[in-house]
Amino acid sequence: MEYIRLTRENLESEHICCAISDNRDAQVASKKAWLAERFDEGLVFLRSAERGKCFIEYLPAENAWVPIEAGGYMYIDCLWVSGSFKGHGYSNDLLGACIADSREKGKQGLCILSSEKKRPFLADPKYLRHKGFSVCDESDNGVQLWYLPFSDRAGKPAFRECARHPHVAEKGYVLYYTAQCPFNAKYVPVVERTAREHGIPFRAIRLESREAAQNAPTPVTTYALFCDGEYLTNEQMNDRKFLKLASR
Repeated sequence: MEYIRLTRENLESEHICCAISDNRDAQVASKKAWLAERFDEGLVFLRSAERGKCFIEYLPAENAWVPIEAGGYMYIDCLWVSGSFKGHGYSNDLLGACIADSREKGKQGLCILSSEKKRPFLADPKYLRHKGFSVCDESDNGVQLWYLPFSDRAGKPAFRECARHPHVAEKGYVLYYTAQCPFNAKYVPVVERTAREHGIPFRAIRLESREAAQNAPTPVTTYALFCDGEYLTNEQMNDRKFLKLASR
């Protein structure tokens, strides 16, 4: 398999795998704008040369949009291989490239979000365990921080206190999200409109900066939905999913 690394120079002409390739689509434009601002912070986006969901996205943990303390580590935003790409060793290729690059850059290891059991949009814990990762911290909502240290002397990453106990004071539905996930550009407005049409209290809070994300009341910042203060899910909602959730 041939892989392509996205850069500031080729970003506009290349597709980003997890959303449709039309640059005029709001999802693609939103994600590419977010990526363009991250390249100078050390972000790497490596994808298959063939179109499809086969890519890895990572950056120095100090610059990650998650509330963790992981100085000297590389943080993996997303490792996604799906569809016809599964079962060919491409995940190993991408993770191996990340490990080699991180070692070359003098990093202490890798870290990534997962959970005890597989959850949507989080890394597969079975795969992480197979590759030598282990849990180094866990929040009250079951989201775990996994790490792969490169030596016995490497420190252990941890969640910031704000992420260990996910909770908000506001009543109704509250959504924290970022532009890191391209689907948010389409589906957050859909849920906002649906909630408004059905008289459901709902407020979406877009995290606009790394600092805001690193101090968010949730370990997952790409999408974190709360209701009456309690954390519900990190799975993106469309109108039907949200109404089904709200009807419970």
